[in-house]
Amino acid sequence: MAFTLSEIMAARRQQQQSQRGGRGVVEVDEYSSNPTQAFTFYNINQGRFQPPHVHMVDPLPHDSPKPPGYTRFVCISDTHSRTDTIQMPYGDVLLHTGDFTELGLPSEVKKFNDWLGTLPYEIKIVIAGNHELTFDQEFMADLIKQDFYYFPSASKLKPENYENVQSLLTNCIYLQDSDVTVRGFRIYGSPW
Repeated sequence: MAFTLSEIMAARRQQQQSQRGGRGVVEVDEYSSNPTQAFTFYNINQGRFQPPHVHMVDPLPHDSPKPPGYTRFVCISDTHSRTDTIQMPYGDVLLHTGDFTELGLPSEVKKFNDWLGTLPYEIKIVIAGNHELTFDQEFMADLIKQDFYYFPSASKLKPENYENVQSLLTNCIYLQDSDVTVRGFRIYGSPW
């Protein structure tokens, strides 16, 4: 017998509620008021036990069918020019939310754009992150003046090599302090 995704999710929610005595209550972690203590406690004890208020769920397989009328978003970030071995899940809209390069070098942006062109998503949306240095003109101007040693590859670029680096992203919608409406969802992107 085959089940729909919504039936599976409803069964999981019902199972989780019965495990909590039928209550639909979310318990507050004892360390909520002290984030430093929470980090220390859970970091030290990571892997030793499962906190009683955390209920693990099995992720859906990457190739699970999507119910009709739904939009499946695939959200990724921090690929840092390492997209060669990524197995991407099925979806309608890809949302890459920053750090798709190491430094924002034009060669990295071109490589990323080429990779985007191979993906089957109907819509691909990209937002720059803090690693896309060349997307921030003011930062680059200061960097070149200082000959900043942390980023020798970027600091040696001439302004004409990166002035319009965003235009290299031809296989996606690039958002920078702007928004787009996709399938009824309004998506705003800012590299902050």
